[in-house]
Amino acid sequence: MDRFDAMRVFTRIVERKSFTKAADDLGLARSSVTDALKGLEARLGVRLLTRTTRHVSPTLDGEAYYRRCVALIADLEDAESAFAGAKPAGQVRIDVHGTQARHFLLPDLPRFLEAYPSIRLHIAEAHQALDMVREGFDCILRAGALNDSPLIRRKLAELKRGTFASPTYIERFGEPRTPDDLEKHQIIGLYAPDAAVVSPFVFRDGSGERRITPPSIVTVTGAETNVACACLGLGIIQVPRYRVESELATGALVEILSDYPPTALPVHVLYSHSRQLSPRVRVVIEWMAERFRIGAANSRSDRPPRKGEKE
Repeated sequence: MDRFDAMRVFTRIVERKSFTKAADDLGLARSSVTDALKGLEARLGVRLLTRTTRHVSPTLDGEAYYRRCVALIADLEDAESAFAGAKPAGQVRIDVHGTQARHFLLPDLPRFLEAYPSIRLHIAEAHQALDMVREGFDCILRAGALNDSPLIRRKLAELKRGTFASPTYIERFGEPRTPDDLEKHQIIGLYAPDAAVVSPFVFRDGSGERRITPPSIVTVTGAETNVACACLGLGIIQVPRYRVESELATGALVEILSDYPPTALPVHVLYSHSRQLSPRVRVVIEWMAERFRIGAANSRSDRPPRKGEKE
């Protein structure tokens, strides 16, 4: 077994967490898988895996070697496919906000995988600050303002946002007419990943952009919980419109302060220079760009009529 084949065996063991399952996937005898791993460890002079009767996991050296193997194997597959005229193949690892993945990407995922049956897509939802290359991701999607980074960035969409509250909340506390009125109201305080303070509300008016942080008695870190708390009448939220389309349609939430619209929320995909020309990464990025473009265009921008209003 040559060195690249041994690397493929090792990466499959790590991914399947089992010698037996890796052997089955690759059509090899279990003894061949074991010998390949022993040969790699002997060549490198380090232990790559921790093995018990029930569990297989990479050591720290094994985790680092796994990431290098994944990159090397992917580069080899890309080079071979380019000369063979084959469709892109191999694993692509992305990190994306779970809510965005479910809304924009997952509905079209079966069609994409049918078009590219040799691509294996790993979707993570860490959505926090991470070293993309060290963690082994091919690209990551991030919403909002970006920090300075050596990564290549490409804007996928600008998502329209709004300010929303439940009818129950409005009946209890009244409806704010201007952003200044929010001082007498309460919001659901949303913490962005790794943020030390609640995300401010952003409004646009004739004088420009305003950022304010009204008081909150409930703070959250998850998008789903943020919307759920608003539906329960616990406070006001400011979120992308796509996220509350169903709640607006059913009347669980209504838009407020529509004369003071928030700025749009930019969504970018970030990837490293070393992956810029990878065919498998390129087709995934183009697919995500298409899905966000279509999804953002289809998001409703008009305020649904409230109960008792005429359409």
